[in-house]
Amino acid sequence: MKGLLIKDFKLMMMQKNFFLSIIAIAVVLTVFVKNPSFIIGYLTFIGSVFTLSTISYDEFDNGNAFLFSLPITRKLYALEKYVFGFLTGACSCLISLILCMIFGLIFGNYSISDSLMTAGMSFPMFLFLLLLMLPVHLKFGSEKGKIAILGVLGAVFIVGFLFVKLDQLLGLGIIASLNSMSDLGIGGLIAAMFAIVAVLFLISYRISSKIMEKKEF
Repeated sequence: MKGLLIKDFKLMMMQKNFFLSIIAIAVVLTVFVKNPSFIIGYLTFIGSVFTLSTISYDEFDNGNAFLFSLPITRKLYALEKYVFGFLTGACSCLISLILCMIFGLIFGNYSISDSLMTAGMSFPMFLFLLLLMLPVHLKFGSEKGKIAILGVLGAVFIVGFLFVKLDQLLGLGIIASLNSMSDLGIGGLIAAMFAIVAVLFLISYRISSKIMEKKEF
């Protein structure tokens, strides 16, 4: 896995100009919004783009055929994408926290507790999106994957809407139970989010592994 991680980080460094432009845009937007915490969610979300872009680079010019001639397994390849996504998301979150601190000191409205709370909420949401998008991109590729993602998000919205309506009609009380999670406090809520993400990771990784095992190059 170390070799795959080095490969992906080197691919990311090839896009350093794009990465710097993203940071510049984030800085400008933060200046206009005048809310240092804004940059945390923005940069953390952008981290997922870099993970998905490495899949596109691997597929370019039939690169996967060469890649899997090396001593790596398809399951390891899938797992590495999750690890790389976690690392890029964590680094993006850390960088955004540092920038948030700098801007907070400049504007004089910095609250470390608010920033940490925003980071704690943004990071598991980023991981959720990553767990959702990785299997789709591995299955359909970069171009078709964009369309498929819209379909998946639409399906999630419809299922969620129907679930809420069904809960109301049958009086199951599931939504009320979920609303009561706010009693856990911010720390408990963040811990619950990470626990949900951990379960979703097992499901998402299993799907991605099956996709890679059946994929032909």
